[in-house]
Amino acid sequence: MFSVIIADDEHPVRLILAAKLREDGFSVQECRDGDEAYDAVLQSRPDLLITDFQMPTVSGLVLATRLKANPQTASMPVLMLTARGHAITPDELAQTNIRSVLPKPFSAKQVLERVRSIVGSSEASRAA
Repeated sequence: MFSVIIADDEHPVRLILAAKLREDGFSVQECRDGDEAYDAVLQSRPDLLITDFQMPTVSGLVLATRLKANPQTASMPVLMLTARGHAITPDELAQTNIRSVLPKPFSAKQVLERVRSIVGSSEASRAA
């Protein structure tokens, strides 16, 4: 079973995404901000992090950059959720393991499709 951490300060977003992912067989942990997510990732080593770009304390971009800089989490893929107007530059992306950026508004189905794609490509690279 693949494990996913969802980091988003909006409770309804976490609930909807967690329900959809669990329905599809994923193990899901929810976090309210970047600090909580960073600690959870270090503790549970999920297969994927889904994070909102804009969160209190630590943004999703800072979180993804910290994870890439840590040898224990450097290869963990990240799916970034962004509000319109929050662009991530190529230089910023290079400092992270963000595999996909999904602009808001999005559907839970779109997120699930991206998760399946990322997890599938991660599994293929592990097997190679």
